[in-house]
Amino acid sequence: MKKLLLTIIVLLLHQIGAAQVTDKKYSFDFNAVTLEKAIEIIEQDTDFKFYFDKDWFKNYSEPINQRFSETAIETILNELLQNTTLNYYLSDQKIILTKNSVIYDKLPENYFNTEKNITQSTTVVFQGSPVFEKEFNNDINENDNNVAFVGKENKVSNGKTFELSGYVKDAKTGKPVPEVIIRAKDNEATAITDNEGFFTIKLPIGLNIIETENFLFKKITRKIMMYSNGKMDFTVQENINQLKEVIVKGKKSETVKSANTGVTSINIEGLKNIPMVLGERDILKVATTIPGIKTAGEGSSGFNVRGGKTDQNLILLDNAVIYNPAHFFGFFSAINPFTIGSADIYKGSIPVEFGGRLSSVFDITTKNGNTTKLSGEGGIGPVTSNITVSAPIVKEKASLLVGARATYSDWILKTLDEKSLKNSKASFYDGVIKYNHKINANNDIEATGYYSHDAFSVSSDSLYKYSNRIFSLKWNHAFSAKHKAALILSNSQYKFNIDYDKENDMTKSFDFGYKIDENQLQFKFSYALNEKHKISYGVAGKLYNINPGYLNPTGQETLLIPVTLEKEKAFESGIYIADSYKVSEKLLINAGIRYSYYAALGSSSQRVYEANMPVSDATVVETRQFGNNEVIKTYSGFEPRVSARFFITDDFSVKASYDKTYQYLHLLSSNTTQSPTDTWKLSDLNIAPQNADQYSIGLYKNFAEKDFEVSLEGYTKKINNILDYRVGAELLLNENIETELLKGKGKAYGVEFLLKKQSGKLNGWLGYSYSRTFVKLDSKFDSDKVNNGDYFPANYDKPHDVSAVLNYKFTKRYSLSTNFVYQTGRPITYPIGKYTYGNAEYTLYSDRNKFRIPDYYRLDIGVNIEGNHKIKKLAHSFWNVSIYNVLGRNNPYNIFFVTKSGEVKAYKTSIFSVPVPTITYNFKF
Repeated sequence: MKKLLLTIIVLLLHQIGAAQVTDKKYSFDFNAVTLEKAIEIIEQDTDFKFYFDKDWFKNYSEPINQRFSETAIETILNELLQNTTLNYYLSDQKIILTKNSVIYDKLPENYFNTEKNITQSTTVVFQGSPVFEKEFNNDINENDNNVAFVGKENKVSNGKTFELSGYVKDAKTGKPVPEVIIRAKDNEATAITDNEGFFTIKLPIGLNIIETENFLFKKITRKIMMYSNGKMDFTVQENINQLKEVIVKGKKSETVKSANTGVTSINIEGLKNIPMVLGERDILKVATTIPGIKTAGEGSSGFNVRGGKTDQNLILLDNAVIYNPAHFFGFFSAINPFTIGSADIYKGSIPVEFGGRLSSVFDITTKNGNTTKLSGEGGIGPVTSNITVSAPIVKEKASLLVGARATYSDWILKTLDEKSLKNSKASFYDGVIKYNHKINANNDIEATGYYSHDAFSVSSDSLYKYSNRIFSLKWNHAFSAKHKAALILSNSQYKFNIDYDKENDMTKSFDFGYKIDENQLQFKFSYALNEKHKISYGVAGKLYNINPGYLNPTGQETLLIPVTLEKEKAFESGIYIADSYKVSEKLLINAGIRYSYYAALGSSSQRVYEANMPVSDATVVETRQFGNNEVIKTYSGFEPRVSARFFITDDFSVKASYDKTYQYLHLLSSNTTQSPTDTWKLSDLNIAPQNADQYSIGLYKNFAEKDFEVSLEGYTKKINNILDYRVGAELLLNENIETELLKGKGKAYGVEFLLKKQSGKLNGWLGYSYSRTFVKLDSKFDSDKVNNGDYFPANYDKPHDVSAVLNYKFTKRYSLSTNFVYQTGRPITYPIGKYTYGNAEYTLYSDRNKFRIPDYYRLDIGVNIEGNHKIKKLAHSFWNVSIYNVLGRNNPYNIFFVTKSGEVKAYKTSIFSVPVPTITYNFKF
C-alpha cells in the first residue's frame, strides 16, 4: 500500500513539473535561419536541452522566417517541424527529436491482447541521454536488411493505407527507367514506372517488403516502414547476365492500348538502319515514310499531313517552334539526329495542350546529358559530319549536352571541274546545347539552346542566307505524387537575307530580308485524380513580332528605291483542360476542350474595302490607323477534341476521334514546296484565321507471338479560310498583300494502312495510303474564281502512296536495309493550245491542276556493319554503305513550258537521276 501511494505521488509530482514546463510561454523571432539554427536559439534562450542526429537536418536548409510571441513550446515545435519528417517528445527539460516515428506517453489500449482488454498506462520517463542509430540510406543499390522509414508517424492516424511515390533511374546513365515493376511481396500492390521513371503504389501502414522487377536490370528488395504518404527513389543497375531465351507475352502494344488515333512515335535508334540520301540520318525524311505524311517531291522542304498545307504543321524542339526545319533546300533536316531523344507525331487526336496549327504536331525532344560520366557519339559522311558530347556537371544530378553539325559542301563544289559550279556556295551548320538539373525529388530544370544557319549561292551575284534560333527553359515541379506541373518559357526566331551584288551594274545591288520572332509562356499541369481519371490542364500565351520585309539598295548610284514594310504584331493565347477517363477495362475516353484567343495589334495602317466587292486597289474605302499595341481585330474559338478506344479483345481495339483546330498564322508561298524565302503573315483586319474539323476511325491489332502491329485508319477533314493566290501574284514586299489573295475551303479524306514488325531478324514496316485533297476557290465575282468555283485537286494531292522500310539482320553485326517509295504524280497545269488576240499569240492553259506529272518511285539499299560488341572498349563503331536510287530512276521534280520559235516546249527537272552511293562512319563512346 505504501509503495502504491509513493508511486502515485511521484507521478503527480512529474505531471505537475511537466505542466509547469509546458504552461510557460516563449517569444522568438526567426529571421532567415535554418531549422538546426532555430533549435540552437531555443536551447540558448531557454532551459530546454535537445537530443537529435545532425544528419537529419541535411535536407532542411530552407530559411525559416517566423515570429512567435508568448507561445507555448509545443506550438512552436509543431510549427517548426510541420513540413519535416521529424517528431518530438517532451520530458521535463528534455526535448527528444525522432525521425518518422513517435514516442508515446503510454501504450495504446489493447496493445498486448485485445481479448483480455488490458490497458497499459505506464508513463515514459527518460533519464540520461537518448541513443540514435544511423538512418538507412535509400539510394544504395544492394539489397539490405535495414528498414527505410517513409512518411511521418502521427499519434492519430486517419488511414490504413498510404501512397509511396518515387523515381527509378539507371545507375550508369542517370536516365529514367520506364516499365519497371514495383511490387509488394506481402500483398497484391503493384505499380509500373511511366516513361519518365515515376511510380505511385499504395501500401498498408507498417512494415512492407517491396521489390523492383525488370529483366534488363538487377532486382532490388527493400524493407519499408510506412507511416504516411511519402517518397522513395531507386537506382537500378544493368543486369549483364546472359539470357538463354526471353519470351514476353500478354503486353499490349501502346498503339492498341491508347485512345489516340493517328499518333506515331519514331524509334530514334532505328534511324541508323534506314538508307538516306548522302548517308545522313534524317528524322523528318523517315516521317514521310509513315502513311498520311507526304512531300511535294524529292529533296523538297516541308511536308503535307492528311491533306494539309506545309504551313499547317507545328514542329517543336523542346517546346519551342522551329519555323524552317530544313537545310540545303530540304535535303537535310535542320535537327542533328544524334541529339534527339524522342519524337512523337500527331496527325490525328492532337492533344489540347497544342494549338496554332491545323494538321499535325511534331513533338521532338532532345536527349538529357549523362549525369554519371563523359559520353558521346558522332558520324562522318561524304557531305556532313557531326558530334554530340555529354558530361556530368553535378554527378547524378546535373549534366550538359552539346551537339554540333556542319557540311563541307563548299569545299566539294570548288573541286569540281564544272566552271558554272565553281562560284557556287552551299553550306550549313547547326548546334544544340542542353543543360538539365535534378534539384531534388520535386524539382528539376531543363534549358535548351539551338541555332542553325544556311548560306547558298547559285550564281556569283547573289547570296541567300537563312537561320533558326530557339531557346527554351522548362521547370518541372511535383506538388505531390499525383499532381505535377511544368513552367515553360521559349523564344523562336527565323530570318532570311538575300545579298544581291551585280558586278557590272552596282545600280541594282540590294539587301533584302525578313524576320519572325515569337515569345511564349506556358503553364502545364497534370493531376492523377484516381485510377479512372487523369486530368491535364494549362494555359499558354505567345507574342508574335514580324518584320515582313525590307529592301535596302547597296550601290552608291542606285536606281532602286528603299522599301520597308510595316511591322506586324499579335498576341495568341489558349486555355485547356482534358480528362483521360477509364470507363472500364475495355473503354477509355480522352476528352478535352481548348479555347484560343487571338488579337492583331498595332501600330499599323489597315485598309477597309467596300463590302460585297472584290478586294482590290479600286475598292478601298478608307485606311485606318492603329497605335502601338492597339487592338486591330480579335478572333477566337473553342477547340473540342475527343477520342475513344474500345477493346474488342485484349490485343484488338477500335478507336474514333474528332478534332477542331484553329490557325492564326499563314505562310505566303507561290511554290509547290516550302521555300527559304517564304514569309509568314499574321491574321489581321482583312485576313481571317484558318480552321479545320477532322474525324478519324481506326482498327488496331497486335500479334504478340510474331511481334506484328497492324493498323487501319480512315479520316475525313474539312478546312475553312485557306489562302490561295491570283495568277502572277506578287507576294514579296507587297504592302497590301490581301489584294493578291484568294480565300476558299478544302476537303480531304483517306485510308491509311500500316504493318509493323519491331524485332526479329526481319523488322521494319510497310505502309500504304489512299488519300485525296481538294480545294474550292469560289466567289460571286469571276475574278476571284478558279476552275469555275468547283473543287479541284490541291498541288500536293497524291492518291496512292506506298512505302516499305525493311531491315534484315544476318548476324548481330551485319544487316541489310531497304527503303522503297512509290507515289502518284502530283497535279500540274498544262498548256493545251494557243490562240491569237490583237495580232498577238497567247498560250491557252487547262483548268488548274487538271493533269499530273509521271508517278514517282525509288529504291534505296544499305548495308550496315557494326563493330565488335566488347563491353570495354574506347568506342563502338557503326559503318553504313548505301546506294540511294539504286534503280537510277529519273523521277521528275517539276515540268515547265517555254515558247521557242513559236513552239511551246516542255522541260523536265529532276534531282537525282542516277544512283548515289554513300559511305558513312558512326561512333559512340
